[in-house]
Amino acid sequence: MSERRIGIIMNGVTGRMGLNQHLVRSVLAIRKQGGVTLADGTRLVPDPILVGRNAGKLEQIATEHGVARWTTDLPGALANKDDAIYFDAQLTALRAASVEAAISAGKHVYCEKPLAEESAVALRLAAQAKAAGVKHGVVQDKLFLPGMRKLKRLVDSGFFGRIHSVRGEFGYWVFEGDWQAAQRPSWNYRKQDGGGIIMDMFCHWRYVLDHTFGRVRAVQCLGGTAIPVRWNELGKRYDATADDTAYGTFELEGGIVAQINSSWSFRVYRDELFSMQVDGTLGSAVAGLRECRAQHRVNTPRPVWNPDIENPFRFREQWDDVPDNEVFDNGFKVQWELFLRHVAEGAAFPHDFVEGARGVQLAELGLRSWAERRWLDVPELGA
Repeated sequence: MSERRIGIIMNGVTGRMGLNQHLVRSVLAIRKQGGVTLADGTRLVPDPILVGRNAGKLEQIATEHGVARWTTDLPGALANKDDAIYFDAQLTALRAASVEAAISAGKHVYCEKPLAEESAVALRLAAQAKAAGVKHGVVQDKLFLPGMRKLKRLVDSGFFGRIHSVRGEFGYWVFEGDWQAAQRPSWNYRKQDGGGIIMDMFCHWRYVLDHTFGRVRAVQCLGGTAIPVRWNELGKRYDATADDTAYGTFELEGGIVAQINSSWSFRVYRDELFSMQVDGTLGSAVAGLRECRAQHRVNTPRPVWNPDIENPFRFREQWDDVPDNEVFDNGFKVQWELFLRHVAEGAAFPHDFVEGARGVQLAELGLRSWAERRWLDVPELGA
């Protein structure tokens, strides 16, 4: 079996997501397994070069993880014709300019979301990539979570009958940074640096809802900043100018109503950090990051409201596990493998820049809905 190298310029690997999910658990994991098998049997093996602004951090990461190449010279890396893919996990505010430079250099581009701070800019990047004839993609990792894949299996099988309701809860308590270090970077809480949970999470909810249940047709959102003061990575106090909590309601095609709360200021009292319940005429299911439990119409108990006696029902015990029936790999890695096949042999990859623009569009409309205190329609986007 022959091997084929593919060079990947990875910009932003000094950050939490770029390092852990994309470099270590995806690209290096793919390299360790011997690459991705293409349709003709060839093994496509990634060869990353790490790019960033901090030479010390890059050298340390490269040494710790056995990566031979790193540089602080992005233009120089883009000029190397032996590297076909550019990946971006920088701060959102820095992404568009770097992606444009990569497209101009003829690189195929894969990047974290949000694709840009504005949907108009995201659509411009999509048009530029199309005109340049390069392949392009945006991370939509939650579609590949084991829990969501099992939930999608139920949807596709007709288990729910007519779906009428989707309810989601996402988030956890992020420490303020004074007496315990925060689990998220401080820029997430500064609007001027591209922070805010609406821009972050509504990009996720757009592709989750669109690809699992039906296109989002309208949105209503209320945001807030529950923790107004935080401490950064150096222990310095700063004002949180971005939203850390969002209550979103979405009208989907087919009359489905989805309600999703997103927060970095809620303490967790549920089985996982993310939970989504789907209710239909024939059945219901609750999916988390890894698990999915379902209750069919014929197995639904008959609860009776009686606050004067101790609750006789053990509701969680009345739901059945949806079996794995397959081995679920890391969701980021699975999508990386799809994109590599897309670049190497033209395999299908629906998660392109236009998809990324749709996510940014929903975040923009969510922010506008909050500001104007009203429902807003979600118009169709095109490249």
